[in-house]
Amino acid sequence: MGKALRYLLVGLGALAMLFPFGWAVITSVTPGDAVLAVPPDFTPEGASLDAYGRLLETLPFWRIVLNSAWVGAASTALQLLTSAMAAYAFARLPFPGRGALFAVYLTTLMMPLPVLVVPLFLEMRMFGLVDTYFALLAPTIASAFGVFLLRQAVNQVPREFDEAAVLDGAGHFRIFLFVVLPLIRPALATFAIFGFMASWNSYLWPLIIIKSPEFMTLPLGLATLHGQFTTQWDVVMAGSVVSVVPILVLYVFAQKHVIASVAQSGLK
Repeated sequence: MGKALRYLLVGLGALAMLFPFGWAVITSVTPGDAVLAVPPDFTPEGASLDAYGRLLETLPFWRIVLNSAWVGAASTALQLLTSAMAAYAFARLPFPGRGALFAVYLTTLMMPLPVLVVPLFLEMRMFGLVDTYFALLAPTIASAFGVFLLRQAVNQVPREFDEAAVLDGAGHFRIFLFVVLPLIRPALATFAIFGFMASWNSYLWPLIIIKSPEFMTLPLGLATLHGQFTTQWDVVMAGSVVSVVPILVLYVFAQKHVIASVAQSGLK
């Protein structure tokens, strides 16, 4: 009985989380004013994919998707590189003030982006980087959360592996590259999903730093679909559905690594 109740609760939770996405899909294929019907119709008559066609006509959609994909991939790669190296240094390299520096680094997690927007913008303007791809990437090159997450993963790697590699003549670079990184792949995959998703969904920073349509990212493009007086909700939802697909694909491919990361975090 208890097991059945747990499955029931998990199933209800899954349905609650999937409902917004399912409703977006239904709305995207609902024609015209039927979107605003009360009560809502979960099986709309005359369902069609016209909203997706109008989405492609309204926006340079594929250019916007390519911008978001490029920025997300570059941001994720840079965060993985810098976070993994910093995590190894904090976990394996003894140096004066390591604990204090790590604590100071973690305090940046308590600073929300709106607090940093003005100084970041002034810095980008000073270097002449406003309205460029680099300006989109700059705030995400390093991640305090990534350093924290990967440092925990590195700490779980037995130091005996390092000592064995040292006996074979390996230095820190080879230990990091050939011993530590392969053993923390689940944590790297988990952080890659978080990093890509944050970049893909980022709205505030691109809104402030980007002016030209050719650099527009997907959240900005979707925001332009909201009219001043009227909004075509089927088109908006069509864009929302398309924006979710890459995240789902990424998670499907990285799912086993995410599960392995969660499983390893529970080991003693």
